Amino acid sequence: MPTVDQAIANAARLLERAEIDPNPQQMATYDAIAASWIQLASLLMEKERV
Repeated sequence: MPTVDQAIANAARLLERAEIDPNPQQMATYDAIAASWIQLASLLMEKERV
């Protein structure tokens, strides 16, 4: 299971890649996957609070 920091780093890496990709469909894919990583990071943070 990744850590919160790893999930956020993965999302950031994907968003950086989306910024430089000229293909709009690829950009949308990177964005969607990054959103999944951010959601996972959020869930992991919530789990740590409990």
